[in-house]
Amino acid sequence: MSRRPWWETGVVYQVYPRSFQDSDGDGVGDLAGIEARVDYLAGLGIDAIWLSPIFPSPMADFGYDVADYRDVAPLFGTLADFDRLIAKVHAAGLRLLLDFVPNHSSDQHPWFADSRSSRDAPKRDWYIWRDPAPGGGPPNNWISDFGGSAWTWDEATRQYYLHAFLAQQPDLNWRTAGLRDAMFDAVRFWLDRGVDGFRIDVLWHIVKADGLPDNPVNADWRPGDNDRDRVHQLHSTDQPEAHAIAADLRRIADGYGADTGRERLLVGEIFLPNDRLARWYGSPTVPEVHLPFNFALIENPWNASELRRVIADYEASIPAHGWPNWVMGSHDAARIAGRLGEVQARVAAMLLLTLRGTPTLYQGDEIGIGRVDIPPEGIHDPREIRQPNKGLGRDPSRTPMPWNGSPHAGFTTAIDPWLPLNKDWSTRNVAAQSADPTSMLTLYRALLALRRARPALNEGSLTLVDADEDVLAYERRHGDERLLVALNLSSSARAMPASGEPLLSTLADHGDGRVLRSGEGVVSVI
Repeated sequence: MSRRPWWETGVVYQVYPRSFQDSDGDGVGDLAGIEARVDYLAGLGIDAIWLSPIFPSPMADFGYDVADYRDVAPLFGTLADFDRLIAKVHAAGLRLLLDFVPNHSSDQHPWFADSRSSRDAPKRDWYIWRDPAPGGGPPNNWISDFGGSAWTWDEATRQYYLHAFLAQQPDLNWRTAGLRDAMFDAVRFWLDRGVDGFRIDVLWHIVKADGLPDNPVNADWRPGDNDRDRVHQLHSTDQPEAHAIAADLRRIADGYGADTGRERLLVGEIFLPNDRLARWYGSPTVPEVHLPFNFALIENPWNASELRRVIADYEASIPAHGWPNWVMGSHDAARIAGRLGEVQARVAAMLLLTLRGTPTLYQGDEIGIGRVDIPPEGIHDPREIRQPNKGLGRDPSRTPMPWNGSPHAGFTTAIDPWLPLNKDWSTRNVAAQSADPTSMLTLYRALLALRRARPALNEGSLTLVDADEDVLAYERRHGDERLLVALNLSSSARAMPASGEPLLSTLADHGDGRVLRSGEGVVSVI
């Protein structure tokens, strides 16, 4: 039997560097802080760390506006700090993924400074410039994901430039060979430095339809909805030509480490229906990303019947050469415990870590950080600032990691952190939960250990099992090993769908194996 690549049986953990650990007392996390916490991550039981962007940036969108693809922002440290971090990560038996941002750069990037200097500039076509519409105004009706037109007027050169997000994030033109080569060189720069792969930001945005036609108007849009949704992004995203770029990135990644067991991993951030999402795996002969991110557990209602449908539909969509993956939390999504409450957040942890495929965890979810209210004067997120009070703000998911009961929860030493801590940080922190055998953190560690120890969980098949309407149940199987996962999504006791020997419960004890208690999840041997 051929050896599985590490990422098929592994678990990815997302670190948001600004909020993980501050080492120099400026209230913002940094690379040295992450290095100091590598042993925690190794002890948690994960396999790879994904860092949100660490590149030089004016921070208009907190690192997703890159001013240099081949360096580290001084706010986070230096290349030497990065080299020490990756050495520590590898010494701990873990892998490190970076966040690659290929759709757009910062407007402070030297490339854009050249591009906007004149219409004849060498890098003019590294970005997307157009004349006004015949009657004046933006060239088409495209809407920025952060609201307002996706076009900004440049008075000096008398043309508009395209930006799918902020005006400070001009879109790169991947139809230009010079730009493609420069970006591929940036990828190689980090792979040569030992990086184990990339999470690729908004990959499905990377190419726009030739001619830039208007997007279809969304007739269902109403005032108060996300401004982005006034149009359907038919021509501004998910273009066929983008797949060739993904295949090129895969060829580069596959040129590193496949013969040493250190295969490089490509994860694509892609929000699309299952059939279109599956195309980003590519084909057996022309593969693309290893894992097109699957956000279905974030985007759909939390009830057993809906989750059964989500799992079945997603599993059916995956090509034979593909491998599934699941995400429940991120720096862009509301906290799991904030969405579902403490009890069901424990059930969600069991779901995420027992489904077939590669799970991605987000920092702080393992201690159950819930909703964190940000006062109006403390809002940083440009999305919330541009479209306030629509529930689009991301600051509440980006608050600092509480490590212990010391001032500022051990995150920083000298000043207040850049965002407020969760209000219950004095009791909801890593140190307190490490000492509590009934805590969320203890549950995560137990789930991760069980997943690692049981091939049925980390690589086995999945079959949905009939159960009570409030119970989600499925069998995981590998060889002769058969495990039943039963999750009670209700607030009342429910019948266990099959008898078995309990291995782990989301509650403090295993129960009797015959009844699922209120809000309980159980993994059993059957």
